Amino acid sequence: MATTRTAQTHWEGNLLEGKGTVALDSSKLGTYDVSWPSRAEEPAGRTSPEELIAAAHSSCYSMAFSHGLAGKGFTVESVDTRADVTFQPGEGITGIVLTVKARVPGLSEEDFQAAAADAKANCPVSQALAGVKNITLQAELLA
Repeated sequence: MATTRTAQTHWEGNLLEGKGTVALDSSKLGTYDVSWPSRAEEPAGRTSPEELIAAAHSSCYSMAFSHGLAGKGFTVESVDTRADVTFQPGEGITGIVLTVKARVPGLSEEDFQAAAADAKANCPVSQALAGVKNITLQAELLA
């Protein structure tokens, strides 16, 4: 069964001096301030499209990684994923670094790296971001 999630943004003014809010409508978790400076300079208590992409990518990756290993009979004790999304004004999103650390009893380093790469390739958000030329992965299996 397909699901649709909705967010909406209200914006006032031009790009550089304007400001807006983005509301997470489906979950009703909140409304967040957004502005150009929060993208290209310091966040100063506001979010950005890139931060929202980072949140989506890190959570999707963690789910795909856990699911892939469960399908191979492994139990993931913990997985912590960080997504660093780089935005370059005038160019757009120029790179994403996924950093994952996981605790998976009985999993070899080789199988861990293979599962990490598989999750990167197959997580739906990774696939949606296929236009980003440089998505890298750093994966560490914790003892």
